[in-house]
Amino acid sequence: MLLLLILADDFTGALDTGVQFAACGIPTRVVVGEQVDFAANDAAVLVVDTETRHLPAAEAYAVIAKLTREAMSAGVFSIYKKTDSALRGNIGAELSALLKTSGERQLPFLPAFPQIDRVTRDGVHYISGVPVTESPFGIDPFEPVRHAAVTDLLAEQTDLPAASFPALAADGSVPAEDGILVFDAATVDELRSTGRALLNNGGLRVLAGCAGFGAVLPELLGLGGADVTCPALDPRLLVICGSVNAITLAQLDRAEQAGFTRLRLTPHQKLMPDYWRSADGRMTLDHIEETLAAHPYNIIETNDEGGNELTAAAADALGLTREAMRVRIARGVGQLAGELFASHAVGTLLLTGGDTLLQCMNSVGVHELEPICEMERGVVLARFGCNGTTRYVITKSGGFGHADLLTELAKQIATDTEETT
Repeated sequence: MLLLLILADDFTGALDTGVQFAACGIPTRVVVGEQVDFAANDAAVLVVDTETRHLPAAEAYAVIAKLTREAMSAGVFSIYKKTDSALRGNIGAELSALLKTSGERQLPFLPAFPQIDRVTRDGVHYISGVPVTESPFGIDPFEPVRHAAVTDLLAEQTDLPAASFPALAADGSVPAEDGILVFDAATVDELRSTGRALLNNGGLRVLAGCAGFGAVLPELLGLGGADVTCPALDPRLLVICGSVNAITLAQLDRAEQAGFTRLRLTPHQKLMPDYWRSADGRMTLDHIEETLAAHPYNIIETNDEGGNELTAAAADALGLTREAMRVRIARGVGQLAGELFASHAVGTLLLTGGDTLLQCMNSVGVHELEPICEMERGVVLARFGCNGTTRYVITKSGGFGHADLLTELAKQIATDTEETT
């Protein structure tokens, strides 16, 4: 029986929230696309990646409204609108769609993710101690966050009233205001106590937040299951990175310094449609496979050295908008991953960035992943079926993780493999 529907706007976000339930032994599925057969679902928790982050606000609203209607008609107990922990995407439009379509009076919204130092104080959202607008997400080349005050951000896309409130005590009362209720949280305990107050007042029908609040929902909803063990993985690691986030770039630099080989795709390789199926592309693939076979730790990334001016200039010469450039790069990386997928030299695959993950999975015809466990906070191990075999992939958002994340993951995978052999 489907107890909880989670609506996420990108693939990595869907996984980093879904894994909060899967790691507790709760049957959890993560699927892509708005065509969902709720009656056929056999999981307790269903996470839908709606792929609405980059859509116009009106289109994102329509997708969330449609899925909310269908879920409520199917008798789904609770709906959680998973938002980006850095406040990117169509948050106002999507929260508005959920609240208006559900018929509820209030939508509690807890945007904080204190487990990775993303907190909300006095209604302002902070990343590692600075307002989100002053963080790397405020200068994102594709979708900069322009408001740190959460209610100001919501007001850009919804006419619903929105107000900010301190975290609630577990035995506290819920504010009486209608609309979107934004709650502060600087700790997991504050997320938990606010959630407990909402539960005691019957307020878990519709909710919104990121993986931070998602991590306390299993306890609040009384969900649980068998213990979960992460499987042993191939100790060789290939990182495919399509993120431009400065946090990920620092991780790549540190990994390269530690001995990872690093291949930066050229503007032509990234922007030319079907490059990887061309004669030149095939030759490059052969070279990449040779490199993977010779080295245990490898990086393939879409960033130019020292910035992305070369790719931007190439895109301008082709008459591409920044959005068209983003889509074309992601599709090209997906094709590359698809061509490499059957190679025995690949080892364990780590994909960073939601667009990269989506296009890589599209390239092999995969539209559903099963999250297993977190290898580090926000770093998800998932499995899927492909050509009759079970495959594993590690995923992470571009904005997650400390500088030594990739090197420490490589060590962890190698150690876990040694202990099981």
